[in-house]
Amino acid sequence: MVKRNQTRALVIMSLMTAILIIFSFTPIGTIPIGPLSITLNIIPVAIAAIALGPKGGLAMGSVFGILSFLQCIGIGVPSGMGAMLFSINPFLAFIQRFVPRALDGLLVGYLFRFCTKKMAPESAVFIAGFASAFLNTLLFMSALVILFGNTEYVQSLMAGRNVLVFICAFVGINAVVEMIASTIVTGVVGAALYKAKTLPLSEQR
Repeated sequence: MVKRNQTRALVIMSLMTAILIIFSFTPIGTIPIGPLSITLNIIPVAIAAIALGPKGGLAMGSVFGILSFLQCIGIGVPSGMGAMLFSINPFLAFIQRFVPRALDGLLVGYLFRFCTKKMAPESAVFIAGFASAFLNTLLFMSALVILFGNTEYVQSLMAGRNVLVFICAFVGINAVVEMIASTIVTGVVGAALYKAKTLPLSEQR
């Protein structure tokens, strides 16, 4: 059983990593809208967190974070904002891109584990999908304001608005679309994996 679960974990991790790479290096996973983009990369992170727990979520979130940072230097689908932040401070740009993604996967893993104690896993997967998108936006924008809030670039984006109004106005429809897409896709895929008895992996329960 343990060996079979380890094989399943490796397959899921490899598959989600492959999807992340495809999303990051092709226009499939990123829909640019102004300085931000609607990203589907949060979906593989959520599925990894569901299937493999907090550690799996952290690992996949870290992969997402690295790929997101590479976009700042033109590797993969370019990020206008990422390029600007990299030109201001490359180290802080890495932190701003990497840490929120890694934390997203970790926290979704813990949240899903908690939710499965209160409800059926087939319902908890939808919550995990929503949380992955919500936390990604919250952590990403929080890191942006904390690390680059005093820069001329971010100050020009804020245009005198307070932080909360700025974040809500800046992410706008992007965040809403991401949350809807992540909730539906993650929920459907996660529920299908449970129905197919691919999940749960016993050592994660």
